[in-house]
Amino acid sequence: MNIILLGPPGSGKGTQARMLAKSRGLVQLSTGDMLRAARDAGAEIGRLAAPIMKAGGLVPDDIVIGAVAERIAKPDVARGFILDGFPRTLPQAAALDRLLASTGKTLDHVVELKVDDAALTDRIVGRRTCGGCGAMYHVTAKPPKAEGICDVCGGALTRREDDTPETVEKRLWEYYKSTAPLIGYYYAQGKLVSLDGMASPEEVARQLGGVVERVAA
Repeated sequence: MNIILLGPPGSGKGTQARMLAKSRGLVQLSTGDMLRAARDAGAEIGRLAAPIMKAGGLVPDDIVIGAVAERIAKPDVARGFILDGFPRTLPQAAALDRLLASTGKTLDHVVELKVDDAALTDRIVGRRTCGGCGAMYHVTAKPPKAEGICDVCGGALTRREDDTPETVEKRLWEYYKSTAPLIGYYYAQGKLVSLDGMASPEEVARQLGGVVERVAA
């Protein structure tokens, strides 16, 4: 079972990918994690990507696809994968299609998490993360019991430097310009499923579970 999660930054793709991977025995694939792992392992792809990542640049598509190809060939991906944050552009989607075809794999579904931009901005700007255990909070939707202190481990809560209204607006613009066209691309292939990304994480997980059940059946 192979799935792509689509949605703008802050739509909950990472959270849903982790929950689904854990419940279904699938592997969550993040291109950033793959490239960092290749770099740390001294692999050729990692060597090529390292200076670009260090400089904060965009890693070329051929290197990213190479990292994806290496990762999906590993035995632990045999039961299936969830791609979170990739592909981001139409050329990447076409390259992924060619890669899967060449390896005899198929893409079962592309799940779009639909969100409201204003609510999404509030969600991102208000989120806080524990520096100790990684637990997530929100200043109004999910505040900690004690301000600035994690309920789980007592660590300090911080806000990411780029979780500002101005940065979120830029990230949303980039998403709609480069990634949103994938919605039509996968709709034309008959693989797109759209879910309400503004629902609670538990409700989104329930709906996503239903999509997976239909695939399994």
